[in-house]
Amino acid sequence: MPKQKITLAVTGLNNTDNPGPGVPVIRGAKESEGLEIRVIGLVYENLEPGIYMDGLCDRIFQIPYPSSGSEELIERIEEIHKQEKIDVLIPNFDAELFSFMKNEQRLSDQGVHTFLPSLKQFQEREKDKLPEFGEKYGVKVPASINLGSISQISDMEGKFDYPVMIKGQFYDAYQVNNEEQVKQAFFKISAKWGLPVIVQEFVKGTEVNVIALGDGKGNTIAAVPMRKQYITDKGKAWGGVTLADEKMMGLTRMIIRKTKWKGGMELELIKNSSGEYYLIEINPRIPAWVYLAVGAGQNIPEALIKLALGQDVKPMEAYEIGKMFVRYSYDMIVDLEKFAAISMNKEI
Repeated sequence: MPKQKITLAVTGLNNTDNPGPGVPVIRGAKESEGLEIRVIGLVYENLEPGIYMDGLCDRIFQIPYPSSGSEELIERIEEIHKQEKIDVLIPNFDAELFSFMKNEQRLSDQGVHTFLPSLKQFQEREKDKLPEFGEKYGVKVPASINLGSISQISDMEGKFDYPVMIKGQFYDAYQVNNEEQVKQAFFKISAKWGLPVIVQEFVKGTEVNVIALGDGKGNTIAAVPMRKQYITDKGKAWGGVTLADEKMMGLTRMIIRKTKWKGGMELELIKNSSGEYYLIEINPRIPAWVYLAVGAGQNIPEALIKLALGQDVKPMEAYEIGKMFVRYSYDMIVDLEKFAAISMNKEI
């Protein structure tokens, strides 16, 4: 059978030491057996490495930061769509999701399909609401408090033992060991990501993760658990291995069933010495290690594209255990003309 031709737009091409999911999403999509993918790369910075990778994207367009306002961002997407006829858009950053979720119907009416969580799903799993999420859905979560000002640091007294985790709304997390370090982390995170800053109980144990895809009706279309083998100073996985862990899989399926999660997600968990799992974070989109899931037998980008197009996708239950990924850096030599083109024309 001939492959279905699809134009796919993807954000998150910043494949650096704090990698975005865009490059592995594109790699997975291009390995689809049923889809012929033409890729439109959407970038915020003119030095995102995905711009310069040969054979990755067919066109590149620069888009405004979400902080510029939803209207400006969506209008730019509409401009690009007029040129390129985008079928499916996969946004890959937490900070941009609100704009795309809010305008999901507007884009759909023009033929740009997404497959994203609802605003309710997105908001109730936010880090500052995690205790309420845990109570509502019967999931163990670490204790936490939200800091709206530096003066509230005194509220921690008697509630937490050091070390604790200090987290931003969207990104960044620091393990701190005293009040002075709390203050330093508070100023650093609040300046970058705003308020509140979250103080979370430190749970000692092994960090494990699950990448998953929900169909919006309570069904788990894909799920692959992984243990980080190597972690950078930014807390990012630079190596990981797939696991056989039915308890993690059961927890994932339960969360997707109860929340009726729609779209990609990553569960960040800590397994303590008693074998209990604590949910420390839910990332509401595909994570940067998605290509491990593809390599283990579950092509999540392909499945998400099909769901966005309204196609029937059967749950993928099997995956290879003991598959490992190792991330690496690679120097590319590129012509200055390409950098100049994206800088001046906002497209290549």
